[in-house]
Amino acid sequence: MSKSQYETDETCRDTYRTAYEVRADRVSEPVPVTVPILPRQTGSVQEKGAEAEAGRRAGAGRRAARRRRARSVFERPEAVVRRLLPRALIVAFLAGGTTAFVAEDKAIELTVDGKPRTLHTFADDVTELLTEEGVAVGPHDVVAPAPGTALASGDEVAVRYGRPMRLTLDGRQREVWTTAHTVDEALAQLGVRAEGAYMSVSRSRPIGRAGLALDVRTERAVTVMADGRARVIRTNAATVREAIEEAGITLHGQDTTSVPPGSFPRDGQTVTVLRVTGTREVREEAIPFRVRRTYDPTLFKGTEVVEQAGQPGVRRVTYLLRTVNGVGQRPRRERGDVMREPRTQVVRIGTQSPPASVDAAGGLDWRGLAACESGGRAGAVDPSGTYGGLYQFDTDTWQSLGGAGRPQDASASEQTYRAKRLYLRRGTSAWPHCGARLQ
Repeated sequence: MSKSQYETDETCRDTYRTAYEVRADRVSEPVPVTVPILPRQTGSVQEKGAEAEAGRRAGAGRRAARRRRARSVFERPEAVVRRLLPRALIVAFLAGGTTAFVAEDKAIELTVDGKPRTLHTFADDVTELLTEEGVAVGPHDVVAPAPGTALASGDEVAVRYGRPMRLTLDGRQREVWTTAHTVDEALAQLGVRAEGAYMSVSRSRPIGRAGLALDVRTERAVTVMADGRARVIRTNAATVREAIEEAGITLHGQDTTSVPPGSFPRDGQTVTVLRVTGTREVREEAIPFRVRRTYDPTLFKGTEVVEQAGQPGVRRVTYLLRTVNGVGQRPRRERGDVMREPRTQVVRIGTQSPPASVDAAGGLDWRGLAACESGGRAGAVDPSGTYGGLYQFDTDTWQSLGGAGRPQDASASEQTYRAKRLYLRRGTSAWPHCGARLQ
């Protein structure tokens, strides 16, 4: 091959150049000019110029690559090490960061109210995990493991929301919280024996977040005593009356029980049925009259005159007569109606001092009194035969004044003397109707 051919052959051409030659070539290389290509300009002058410029850049890139390969042959090993060490450090750092990144990522199974899902997280503990996932918990919710517990890959975290329940258990109402999803689970959590119990809703009914009202009546043993016989039953009845009916006992008429029929039957309670028969009886009772006393200066002291006699009233009272299990009870008053009002008795009480002797009574009109009492006849006797004489003495009064026998048998003067003594003792009250004639 001739020299001219060698120089023109690209494959046999010497490519080694000194450093200053390389720098000179780089300076002499023309700066590429970028021609923007706008839409819908294909086939234009600008597009053709851009294609030429791209060809020039490709040729220059190939020449620069050949020069870098040739230069690397003559570089010293120390230079190669200095250039490759930073790259190795970067690769090692990225490899370590990737390992740490993988180590911090955790696969956790999170179950919220029975719905599980698997997720990846960088959270360090349960609290961070729930915050990242937007799961808010309250004081009645249950989190397992507890908030703050450290997490590791493969852990399981469960959240169960609390649900309010208004539980009426055997007649006693209370508010409780439960994390159960169904009524049956809630009863198990609360320790309520459901076998044989009455429940207001089905045991399989789900409990929503809003809660549920539940009425439970557990099975109880109740003893019913009736007609001399004891019956033990197991019941979930709501009232004593229902329990008695379940025992096959019927209440008639006024029959009742030892406890209120509408009360709640307790476990182990004994209920006695009381067979009651009753009648009513009407009685008339007297109403006592009142006494009103007034002072009268015309009467001697110690003298009381009944101006108006009292009269008792009449009240009609209805009593209930009962027998309980054949034993008579004390009559019970039901009502009372006044048939006649009582009349008040009026009594006059004397305040005048009596005379010292019989002679002091001599100035009184004894003849007028005798005319009023007996028509002035010394032997007069009233139709009943009780009173006799001028002043109508009864035998006991006559004899208490010192008289003997019957007053109508004594003389008129003795009768007047005894009448004066009676006046000194009782004043005109001894003669209620005619005593005023003495004045």
